[in-house]
Amino acid sequence: MKTRTTAQAGPVRAALDTALAALDTPAPVPPGQPWAATSLASGTIGSALAHIENARTTTAPTARDQAWVQAHRWVQAATAHGVEATDASALYLGVPAVTFALDAAGRYRATQERLLEQTVAVAHRRVDAASARLRSEVAATFAEYDVFFGLTGLGALLLRTAPGDDALGRILQYLVSLTRPRTVQGCSVPGWWVSHDPRRGVSRHFPAGHANLGMAHGMGGILALLATAHRAGATVPGHDEALHVLLEYLDAWAQDGPAGPWWPETLTLHDVVAGSPHHGGPARPSWCYGTPGLARAGQLAALALGDRPRQEFFEHALDRCLSDPAQLARINDAGLCHGWAGLYQTTWRASTDAITPALAAHLPHLRAVLAASAAPGTGDAGFLDGTAGTALALMTALTDTAPATGWDTCLLIA
Repeated sequence: MKTRTTAQAGPVRAALDTALAALDTPAPVPPGQPWAATSLASGTIGSALAHIENARTTTAPTARDQAWVQAHRWVQAATAHGVEATDASALYLGVPAVTFALDAAGRYRATQERLLEQTVAVAHRRVDAASARLRSEVAATFAEYDVFFGLTGLGALLLRTAPGDDALGRILQYLVSLTRPRTVQGCSVPGWWVSHDPRRGVSRHFPAGHANLGMAHGMGGILALLATAHRAGATVPGHDEALHVLLEYLDAWAQDGPAGPWWPETLTLHDVVAGSPHHGGPARPSWCYGTPGLARAGQLAALALGDRPRQEFFEHALDRCLSDPAQLARINDAGLCHGWAGLYQTTWRASTDAITPALAAHLPHLRAVLAASAAPGTGDAGFLDGTAGTALALMTALTDTAPATGWDTCLLIA
């Protein structure tokens, strides 16, 4: 796409250089936790993505060569203690996480192909387990289906790396099945209902579990993957119907506030029975929860279905959210998950598909705040909450072009 002029190139460049300098040397693997290096969220392989993107976008030959040397150091550090392919492996951990990073690099084809075979095998085993659970009376858990550690994340990876493999089709068919209702204590709830609370525990506020609406752990991620797969031509029986079910669920739970439409983060069984959420207003505007992530997921679904009125609605919701100082004031970090980097990247992606220029009009302000908030040392070095993720969003802010590596496909916003 053609770049938009940015008057903030200087501050963004300075913030990016500082962030990359802070990622100079991989940290030692925590004692007794060799798997931690392959955590996309906070481990070495996630931080390597920042160097890989930098290497792929640097144009000066000498600087580009140096950037690739640095990227290779981080990839080596991430894989030095081995890469696990267990049934807990997922997009954000183990073999699939390393496969994602190597695909982003485009330089490790033989190793990537070997790891991809292991990833496909993991995906098949995990679909088998999820399908057995679906046939039982047991409710799901985040780990079964979410973006980080579940089948939605694995589906996003396979859509990118093995779109013709049967494993992707099986994951999409499983996600379609999750849109069918189930019964909990005599009450009809969505199929992605989980038995635990939002922190994966048991608490008095969620005695019967909950329905999660977020991108990271809930229906937002399911909707985004089904929509993205549909747009890529990867569909399964019931695909369109599932998209409509999810969109109708968002219709049913959309709340109309002074600052525009918003959605609750979670729904308890009491909320479902009462037909009203326990939340009193919109949550922090972030990728993982809140209006931005859901609005992007809804926009993607509307694009997949060719539904212009719905697309306009979700873009309007995001525009109103970004125009509300009270919501923006709730953001207190620079990271991707729930900070300025994630909000910027989500808005940037939504703006490239938007019908009107309203979303793009917010980018200069978001770019400036992101650059100002990107102080290394305020979080970890990682991708999801730390310096690496912030650096990646800063690269988008600096170039105003889609990431060369497509790294934000692991957030399901692209």
